[in-house]
Amino acid sequence: MWGFQSWRRRRVLRRVRLPADLWQAVLADLPVLAGLSADERTRLQELVILFLHEKSLDAAGGLELTQIMRLHIATRACLPILNLGLDYYRGWVSVIVYPDSFLVQHQYIDAAGVVHNERRLRAGEAWERGPLILSWADVAQTFPGEGVNVVIHECAHKLDMLTGTVNGLPPLHPGMPVTAWAQAFTAAYADLCGRVDENLDTAINPYASDSPAEFFAVASEAFFEIPRLLQAAYPAVYEQLRAFYRQDPGARMARPC
Repeated sequence: MWGFQSWRRRRVLRRVRLPADLWQAVLADLPVLAGLSADERTRLQELVILFLHEKSLDAAGGLELTQIMRLHIATRACLPILNLGLDYYRGWVSVIVYPDSFLVQHQYIDAAGVVHNERRLRAGEAWERGPLILSWADVAQTFPGEGVNVVIHECAHKLDMLTGTVNGLPPLHPGMPVTAWAQAFTAAYADLCGRVDENLDTAINPYASDSPAEFFAVASEAFFEIPRLLQAAYPAVYEQLRAFYRQDPGARMARPC
């Protein structure tokens, strides 16, 4: 099975090419890609081709999804798995893109056993064994220096879901002790929650205090978008993410483009 899949992917890469002008435009539009080597850019391009071949990107809410919009989404989605591979996004195929933030309804039971129904406005959402849902307005909007990347955020949730429990613990590689991961993330999460409770400034988006799962997703955004700030604030978390993603964005920021 895996041999056939590998053959099929090689066949796709032999037959499919991205429009050079659109690909260069996407690279120029995304500062998060700065510092990637020529080899890394080539491998990223191949992942983008395979992502667009194996995933279904569908517009909703009247949005017209153009080719360059698809490239922007796929490129952001493939950066976290640059050194992991597309199989880390197994188990789902659909990406649904709305023109703007969308309302979702959630049901939960509080400590008293009361059932609550809430409608929340979302920029993105990842469903377990289901689609990835994005707001194009939030994908397209850039926040230099703020560590915001909704595609990376939702893809981090998908990686978290690979273990079957969405708790901020993705499947770690051999040689990555769970204890070291837990110590780094637990301490950082407690620090962030304390700072949020005291209305203090935070190095990363305070939404990370919502849950350990959200902390992992927000930290992943920061890891790629503002790596040096994350490293300064939570060095142990940075090291764990460096080992998991098998990338060092902070180091490559110094590379010439």
